[in-house]
Amino acid sequence: MRKTRNSNSKDKRNFSRTKDSKPKAKSNGNRNLVGDAPKTEDSEKKYSKKKQLEFKLRNMSLEEEMRLNKYIANSGICSRREADKMIADGRISVNGNICSEVGTKVSYRDNVCVDGKEINPEKKVYIIMNKPKNCVTSADDNLGRTTVMDIISTACPQRVFPVGRLDRMTTGVLLLTNDGDLTKKLTHPKYDKKKIYHAVLDKNITEAELEKIAIGFELEDGFIKSDRVEYANGKHNEVGIEIHSGKNRIVRRIFKHLGYEVVKLDRVFFGGLTKKGLPRGKFRFLTDTEVKILKNFK
Repeated sequence: MRKTRNSNSKDKRNFSRTKDSKPKAKSNGNRNLVGDAPKTEDSEKKYSKKKQLEFKLRNMSLEEEMRLNKYIANSGICSRREADKMIADGRISVNGNICSEVGTKVSYRDNVCVDGKEINPEKKVYIIMNKPKNCVTSADDNLGRTTVMDIISTACPQRVFPVGRLDRMTTGVLLLTNDGDLTKKLTHPKYDKKKIYHAVLDKNITEAELEKIAIGFELEDGFIKSDRVEYANGKHNEVGIEIHSGKNRIVRRIFKHLGYEVVKLDRVFFGGLTKKGLPRGKFRFLTDTEVKILKNFK
């Protein structure tokens, strides 16, 4: 009996593709969670939030000055009041020099450090997307194809990047952020973060072949095996597979090695998060609770 395939597991629901349904609208202040800015009476009289953001993005300048406490607070390490105390305590340096004047102004070109460690003045942003197919996971594409960055181009003034990659035709959970430390934690091989995929194959796969995936075998770049693998939706050409490996196109290569072609591939779980309630091709900002889950998930 193989440990990796338990049909009674509580996680079984993760292997079934959920229908992309429109989420219920929730109030979240002025921030738009799903990507399409809601129209209001004021926005129609003046400019929409989308237009305002586009203008801000075009006119951001590295020379723009701000108070040092705001710069520090924007990095996400503390509040402005706490930043003032850190400045007064001599814990902040600007361009190599200790700064103890609370009202000091700095720009994006300045090097600001807290206790000797450089900080990023941008507020940390965390976005989850239900990536559509025929979309490239990169900042730009020299062939002119749609990228995930095109989809979130007016989401926020911060410059965010995809966490890892999904190939062009793979759909599902994709994270984007400007948090470099978290990106490293989620993508570096030594951390081996759990991922669950729903694969639709070109033909039925046998129990014996699933057993091979569970036990593992050698590919051209090393040994690979699943943590769990089983039929999905009661169909023998649909498979739910849980792995920790972050190797390039690993799920497709696993099935190709056994003589199967992956017709559709959807990532339904990554880093403790799912795409439940998020329509295909849409995105939203993570809640504080979700960010904590993301940072603490193993």
